[in-house]
Amino acid sequence: MSRQMPSSFDNNEDFYSENRLSKIFRRLKEEPLVPLGVAITCVALYKATRSIRAGNKEHTNKMFRARIYGQAFTVAAMIGGSYYYQDKREDEKALRIEAEGKKAKERQNAWIRELEEREREDKEMMERAKKLSEKRKEVERLEKENAAKAAEKETKA
Repeated sequence: MSRQMPSSFDNNEDFYSENRLSKIFRRLKEEPLVPLGVAITCVALYKATRSIRAGNKEHTNKMFRARIYGQAFTVAAMIGGSYYYQDKREDEKALRIEAEGKKAKERQNAWIRELEEREREDKEMMERAKKLSEKRKEVERLEKENAAKAAEKETKA
Protein backbone atom coordinates (compact mmCIF):
# COMPACT_ATOMS: atom_id res chain seq x y z
CA MET A 1 0.00 0.00 0.00
CA SER A 2 1.16 3.52 -0.72
CA ARG A 3 -0.79 5.01 2.18
CA GLN A 4 1.34 7.11 4.51
CA MET A 5 1.70 6.05 8.14
CA PRO A 6 0.05 8.33 10.70
CA SER A 7 2.35 10.67 12.57
CA SER A 8 2.22 12.53 15.85
CA PHE A 9 2.97 15.67 13.81
CA ASP A 10 -0.14 15.36 11.61
CA ASN A 11 -2.05 18.05 13.51
CA ASN A 12 1.00 20.24 14.19
CA GLU A 13 1.01 22.94 11.52
CA ASP A 14 4.20 24.50 12.88
CA PHE A 15 6.11 21.27 12.22
CA TYR A 16 5.27 21.31 8.52
CA SER A 17 5.47 25.07 8.02
CA GLU A 18 8.97 25.37 9.53
CA ASN A 19 11.81 25.00 7.03
CA ARG A 20 15.17 23.44 7.87
CA LEU A 21 17.09 26.68 8.32
CA SER A 22 14.56 28.21 10.71
CA LYS A 23 14.45 24.93 12.63
CA ILE A 24 18.26 24.98 12.99
CA PHE A 25 18.24 28.57 14.26
CA ARG A 26 15.37 27.80 16.65
CA ARG A 27 17.28 24.81 18.05
CA LEU A 28 20.47 26.92 18.35
CA LYS A 29 18.55 29.46 20.43
CA GLU A 30 16.96 26.76 22.58
CA GLU A 31 20.19 24.91 23.45
CA PRO A 32 23.30 26.94 22.51
CA LEU A 33 25.77 24.70 24.39
CA VAL A 34 25.14 21.60 22.26
CA PRO A 35 26.50 23.16 19.03
CA LEU A 36 29.44 24.47 21.03
CA GLY A 37 30.23 20.92 22.19
CA VAL A 38 29.88 19.62 18.64
CA ALA A 39 32.24 22.32 17.40
CA ILE A 40 34.81 21.46 20.09
CA THR A 41 34.59 17.78 19.14
CA CYS A 42 35.01 18.51 15.43
CA VAL A 43 37.99 20.81 15.99
CA ALA A 44 39.67 18.23 18.23
CA LEU A 45 39.09 15.49 15.65
CA TYR A 46 40.43 17.71 12.85
CA LYS A 47 43.56 18.53 14.85
CA ALA A 48 44.02 14.85 15.72
CA THR A 49 43.97 13.89 12.03
CA ARG A 50 46.45 16.67 11.26
CA SER A 51 48.82 15.49 14.00
CA ILE A 52 48.50 11.87 12.77
CA ARG A 53 49.66 12.98 9.34
CA ALA A 54 52.47 14.99 10.92
CA GLY A 55 53.51 11.95 12.98
CA ASN A 56 53.16 13.70 16.36
CA LYS A 57 51.79 10.91 18.58
CA GLU A 58 51.75 12.95 21.77
CA HIS A 59 49.62 15.71 20.21
CA THR A 60 47.39 13.07 18.58
CA ASN A 61 46.64 11.52 21.96
CA LYS A 62 45.88 14.94 23.47
CA MET A 63 43.50 15.73 20.64
CA PHE A 64 41.73 12.36 20.96
CA ARG A 65 41.30 13.06 24.68
CA ALA A 66 40.01 16.53 23.81
CA ARG A 67 37.56 14.90 21.37
CA ILE A 68 36.29 12.64 24.14
CA TYR A 69 35.94 15.63 26.48
CA GLY A 70 34.09 17.51 23.74
CA GLN A 71 31.71 14.59 23.26
CA ALA A 72 31.17 14.35 27.02
CA PHE A 73 30.49 18.09 27.15
CA THR A 74 27.97 17.73 24.30
CA VAL A 75 26.14 14.87 26.02
CA ALA A 76 26.16 16.78 29.34
CA ALA A 77 24.82 19.87 27.55
CA MET A 78 22.04 17.80 25.98
CA ILE A 79 21.05 16.25 29.30
CA GLY A 80 21.39 19.52 31.21
CA GLY A 81 19.43 21.36 28.53
CA SER A 82 16.70 18.75 28.73
CA TYR A 83 16.32 19.30 32.47
CA TYR A 84 16.74 23.07 32.25
CA TYR A 85 14.26 23.58 29.41
CA GLN A 86 11.80 20.90 30.53
CA ASP A 87 9.54 23.38 32.35
CA LYS A 88 9.74 25.81 29.45
CA ARG A 89 8.76 23.09 26.96
CA GLU A 90 5.87 21.99 29.17
CA ASP A 91 4.69 25.61 29.39
CA GLU A 92 4.98 25.98 25.61
CA LYS A 93 3.07 22.75 25.14
CA ALA A 94 0.32 23.94 27.49
CA LEU A 95 0.12 27.25 25.61
CA ARG A 96 0.02 25.42 22.27
CA ILE A 97 -2.77 23.14 23.52
CA GLU A 98 -4.66 26.18 24.81
CA ALA A 99 -4.24 27.97 21.48
CA GLU A 100 -5.41 24.86 19.61
CA GLY A 101 -8.43 24.72 21.92
CA LYS A 102 -9.21 28.36 21.15
CA LYS A 103 -8.86 27.73 17.42
CA ALA A 104 -11.16 24.72 17.67
CA LYS A 105 -13.71 26.77 19.61
CA GLU A 106 -13.48 29.57 17.02
CA ARG A 107 -13.99 27.05 14.20
CA GLN A 108 -16.96 25.58 16.06
CA ASN A 109 -18.46 29.03 16.63
CA ALA A 110 -17.94 29.94 12.98
CA TRP A 111 -19.61 26.70 11.94
CA ILE A 112 -22.56 27.40 14.28
CA ARG A 113 -22.88 30.95 12.87
CA GLU A 114 -22.83 29.54 9.35
CA LEU A 115 -25.51 26.99 10.23
CA GLU A 116 -27.64 29.70 11.84
CA GLU A 117 -27.23 31.88 8.75
CA ARG A 118 -28.24 28.99 6.51
CA GLU A 119 -31.26 28.31 8.70
CA ARG A 120 -32.27 31.99 8.55
CA GLU A 121 -31.89 31.99 4.76
CA ASP A 122 -33.98 28.81 4.53
CA LYS A 123 -36.71 30.38 6.66
CA GLU A 124 -36.69 33.51 4.51
CA MET A 125 -36.88 31.41 1.35
CA MET A 126 -39.77 29.37 2.79
CA GLU A 127 -41.60 32.57 3.74
CA ARG A 128 -41.07 33.99 0.23
CA ALA A 129 -42.26 30.72 -1.29
CA LYS A 130 -45.33 30.76 0.98
CA LYS A 131 -46.12 34.40 0.06
CA LEU A 132 -45.62 33.60 -3.62
CA SER A 133 -47.93 30.59 -3.30
CA GLU A 134 -50.54 32.75 -1.57
CA LYS A 135 -50.24 35.37 -4.34
CA ARG A 136 -50.67 32.68 -6.99
CA LYS A 137 -53.75 31.37 -5.23
CA GLU A 138 -55.13 34.91 -5.02
CA VAL A 139 -54.43 35.48 -8.72
CA GLU A 140 -56.13 32.18 -9.60
CA ARG A 141 -59.14 33.09 -7.43
CA LEU A 142 -59.39 36.51 -9.08
CA GLU A 143 -59.08 34.93 -12.52
CA LYS A 144 -61.88 32.47 -11.67
CA GLU A 145 -64.04 35.35 -10.36
CA ASN A 146 -63.35 37.38 -13.50
CA ALA A 147 -64.08 34.35 -15.69
CA ALA A 148 -67.32 33.75 -13.76
CA LYS A 149 -68.32 37.43 -14.11
CA ALA A 150 -67.49 37.37 -17.80
CA ALA A 151 -69.53 34.18 -18.25
CA GLU A 152 -72.40 35.76 -16.29
CA LYS A 153 -72.30 38.86 -18.51
CA GLU A 154 -72.36 36.69 -21.63
CA THR A 155 -75.37 34.78 -20.40
CA LYS A 156 -77.21 38.03 -19.62
CA ALA A 157 -76.35 39.54 -22.94
